[in-house]
Amino acid sequence: MTTAAVILVFFIAAAWTEFSPEKIAAGIPRIGEYFGKLFSIEPKGSAHPIGVLALPHLFGGVREPQSIAYWFYRIGTYLSLLWQTIEMAILSTALGFGAAFALSFPATRIFVGSGTIVFVTRRLLEFMRSVPQVVLAFILVWPFGIGPLAGVIAIAVHTTGTLGKLFCELNENVDLRPIDGIRSVGGSWLALMRLGVVPQVLPGFLSYALLRFEINVRSSTIIGFVGAGGIGQELKRVIGFNIYEEVSAIVILILLIVVVIDLISEQIRHRFIGAQSFNAATS
Repeated sequence: MTTAAVILVFFIAAAWTEFSPEKIAAGIPRIGEYFGKLFSIEPKGSAHPIGVLALPHLFGGVREPQSIAYWFYRIGTYLSLLWQTIEMAILSTALGFGAAFALSFPATRIFVGSGTIVFVTRRLLEFMRSVPQVVLAFILVWPFGIGPLAGVIAIAVHTTGTLGKLFCELNENVDLRPIDGIRSVGGSWLALMRLGVVPQVLPGFLSYALLRFEINVRSSTIIGFVGAGGIGQELKRVIGFNIYEEVSAIVILILLIVVVIDLISEQIRHRFIGAQSFNAATS
């Protein structure tokens, strides 16, 4: 029964997406065109090297067009733009985290008696995460101009909506006994949230924020295609001019920085968030 359902869904999806085995068979070989151009061979007797990489020049200097070093002859510019991309991700994540933190409590039903407040806050969060970041960045480029500011705001808005939803789910699963204890001694709503809820949910909040930061680094790269700053803006330029060696260099650097950020985030989660959870469990 399950297999039949999967097959049925596959055929329905194929019909809706105009799936065509012929198109796939014709298009798959084109995937190798990029790599073919990267590793094309220099013809014998050629006065000018063809292609991006060639074995005889692979480990040559930055002045040899078919060497790996030649890919990174603008390494200073790339690193500067990568740092700008990371700064965009840091700032947008911080802004989004702060806004999501503040909005998640009035958006949680068990914390608020007014259904209107919960409804309005949840719809606001839904709107923020529903608008694609690229579209929002493209719109914001008009009032704020080409540069990182439009990108930071666009990513921060989307981060607010996404983290707000995740934070609400964490809030709805808290232990209500500390809240009832604080309420019994006349604690205010802010005291209930600060003393009864935040210590329980903070490790989860930080874990989601770190995950979102990793996503925002990649998002900062993508929205650069609409003029919102960062390494993505340069990547769009070199793609437009078919400069394969620079495209390859930028992609490698983005991959490396994402791996490094992932490793650092993992260490932070283990050392800080893990310790917080352990202390909460033993207290």
